[in-house]
Amino acid sequence: MKALGIAATGMMAQQTNVDVISNNIANANTTGYKTARASFTDLVYENLSREGAVTAEEGNTRPVGLDVGLGVQAVGTVRLNTQGGLVQTQNQLDMAIDGRGYFTVNLPDGDQAYTRDGSFRLSAEGQIVNGSGYEIDPGVVLPANTTKIEISDTGIVSAFVDNDPVPVEIGQLTLATFVNDAGMRPLGDNLLQATVASGDAIPSLPGDEGVGILRQGYLESSNVDIVRQITDLIQAQRAYEMNSKAISTADEMMSAANQIR
Repeated sequence: MKALGIAATGMMAQQTNVDVISNNIANANTTGYKTARASFTDLVYENLSREGAVTAEEGNTRPVGLDVGLGVQAVGTVRLNTQGGLVQTQNQLDMAIDGRGYFTVNLPDGDQAYTRDGSFRLSAEGQIVNGSGYEIDPGVVLPANTTKIEISDTGIVSAFVDNDPVPVEIGQLTLATFVNDAGMRPLGDNLLQATVASGDAIPSLPGDEGVGILRQGYLESSNVDIVRQITDLIQAQRAYEMNSKAISTADEMMSAANQIR
C-alpha cells in the first residue's frame, strides 16, 4: 500500500506551506516586503495500465489508463511583486518607489544587493546608507551644515546648506530593474541578490518608462494581505489533517488485512 508514503509527502509539503505563510504573516509590517507563495508539483506516476492499450483481438483499446501518483513535492517559493501601499513618514531620508524598480546598495564584500526598503539614514561621514549601514549606489554625500534635503520624483538630490535659500544639487539616484525579479535571491535584511534566473540588473533613472518614480517622505509597506494569509493557513491546516487521516486510515486497513484468518 502506497498511501502511507503518499500521505507523508503531502504532510511535508503542507509543513513547507505553513512555513511560508508564517513568514508572510511575521513580515506583515516589514517595509517593502513582498508576499511569497509556495508552489508544488505532483511526483512521478506508477503506470499499472497504459491508456490506448489493445484489450481484445478485435482491436479494442483501453480509453483510459490506470496511473497511481506517488505524492507531491515543494518546488519553489514565488514572490508576488505587487505594489505595496505608501505610508507617509515626514522623514526627509525616507523614500518609496512607486513602480517596479529597486534601490542598489553596496555590500562590504564588494558585491551589490537590491532593496525596496527606502528607510535610509546618514552615516558619520554624511553618506546616505540603509539600516545596515550599506551605502546606496550611486553614493550620495551631504555637505557639511546641510539643513534640509530634497529628492525629486526623478531622483535628483538637492541640499540646502546653512541659510542659503538656493539648494545645491549633490547627486542623482538611480533604480534597477530585472527581467525576472521573481528569480532574485532573498538575503535577509530586506535585501535581494541578482541571480542567473533574474538576469543582470538594468540601471535606469526614476521616471523612465516601466521603472517608477520616487516619493520622498514615504515608505512602501508590505503587500501581505493578512486575511488572505489566514485563509491560506486554515486551508494548509485542513490539508495537513486530511493527509494525517489518510495515514491513519491506511494503517487501519493494513491492520485489518493482517488479522484475516
